[in-house]
Amino acid sequence: MNDVNTIIDMLLALPEKQRVEVMSLASDATKSQIWIPNPGPQTEAYFSDADELFYGGSAGGGKSDAGIGLALTQHSTSLLLRRTNKEALGLATRIEEIVGSRDGYNGSTGTWRFPDRVIDIGGCQLEDDKQKYKGNPHSLIFFDEVSDFSESQYTFINTWNRSTKPGERCRIVAAGNPPTRPEGLWVMKRWSAWLDQSHQRPAKPGEVRWYLRPDDGDEIEVDGKGPYEIDGRSMEARSRTFIPALLGDNPDLSATDYAAMLDSLPKELRDAYRDGKFNTMLADGAFQTIPSEWVMLAMDRWTDKPPEGVPMCAIGLDVAQGGTDLIVAAPRYDAWFAPLIKASGREVTTGAKAAGFVMSLRRDNALIIIDMGGGYGGACYEWLHDNDVPIKAYKGAEASTRRTLDRQLGFYNKRSEAYWLFREALDPGQPGGSQIALPFDRELIADLCAPTFTVGPRGIQVEPKESVCKRLKRSTDSGDAVVMSWSGGNKLENMVKGQWPVKGRNFKPKVITSGRVNPRR
Repeated sequence: MNDVNTIIDMLLALPEKQRVEVMSLASDATKSQIWIPNPGPQTEAYFSDADELFYGGSAGGGKSDAGIGLALTQHSTSLLLRRTNKEALGLATRIEEIVGSRDGYNGSTGTWRFPDRVIDIGGCQLEDDKQKYKGNPHSLIFFDEVSDFSESQYTFINTWNRSTKPGERCRIVAAGNPPTRPEGLWVMKRWSAWLDQSHQRPAKPGEVRWYLRPDDGDEIEVDGKGPYEIDGRSMEARSRTFIPALLGDNPDLSATDYAAMLDSLPKELRDAYRDGKFNTMLADGAFQTIPSEWVMLAMDRWTDKPPEGVPMCAIGLDVAQGGTDLIVAAPRYDAWFAPLIKASGREVTTGAKAAGFVMSLRRDNALIIIDMGGGYGGACYEWLHDNDVPIKAYKGAEASTRRTLDRQLGFYNKRSEAYWLFREALDPGQPGGSQIALPFDRELIADLCAPTFTVGPRGIQVEPKESVCKRLKRSTDSGDAVVMSWSGGNKLENMVKGQWPVKGRNFKPKVITSGRVNPRR
């Protein structure tokens, strides 16, 4: 891999005339090859040693061709995927353009048979469509526009990344642009070392990192392949990397008017598709309950310490006793939210343990708001109640008597009320602006920005949690904990009146009117 990078650097350093001559000689020498990668990132991706590669960035960077080229030249069995079957047809069309015919292609099955290799092409439109690929081994699995897939589809299908051919290399390649919808933010988390500027140990493009997943399900980063002794058995880690691609890296498109089309896109899409920026703003959907920009502004306001003299007033607790979801606590100091505290539901298997978890975080006689909707919170609530701890039961399905700030609309239920009131509190256009400060957390961004709303005879109805979880393919624990935390406990207006009860006495803190603003991550 290092030799390849050295050759590329030497080639790019040549004067233009010499570079053209070298490329012409190389072209003559490779005429017999069905496909060769373009110099630069596409070549780096082609020769990457990583078990799992994300080749992504701007539109038109040659990402799809990289996957197709690997399937045509390097692997005996390949699976090329787009989210829908209709989109997958584009991959078949591109292969036809490269090989010059459709000989060996069966359109009804999406299988292309060559003398020395087989390429399967398909879609995964519905969540359960991933079952179609169960048990079918492929040495290459290629996801085109990976953020269109759910994380569960991605991890399930990759289970069969293997080969029956002795000595054949197996790898996974994901291609795509920066996600512009909350459902795709799992991609940012999986490759956070390369894409998240706040990562504690950021990785350089092309740098290989190693990961393994113990039986408790929480992925960890390790120093190399191993083996490692985990949970009483030997395990080997898999490698992962990210290589960025830009339109200018693809000579087939960079000389066309495609760049002008990308220039004409709205800013948030231009940042994602033209410039390949992974810290770009999400594109809000129609009837999105909480605007993405408001969430990001709240994260820009966040500092690493709560305002001076402000006590903890509430903790929102989303309980997941013994389940596969997380138990999440959201401690709040008036408008400042502490980093979310998360633990595996497998570790918190009883109501007493859940109560112990939240009590270890509690300060200043803070009110604990517990989600009682799923049934898991009941035992924790009873334990805290029996021990005289101030608590509040949050039941999202209950009827609401509140109205919007302008008094125009009511709410379908308590969940709708809680989310909408949090939206109003985040609104930067209110007098004095919003004071809410949220810690940077990509899952929290997705959880808060994913729910939509409708307006009916009973007022505003925020999308049910079950529906949001179905789209995200995971539970919205982080967002629910934050919204619950805001729905109970004292707020700043009570502080300034000297009415904040702390350990049995009135507390008159210093009121903070300004603070440091963090640069957007």
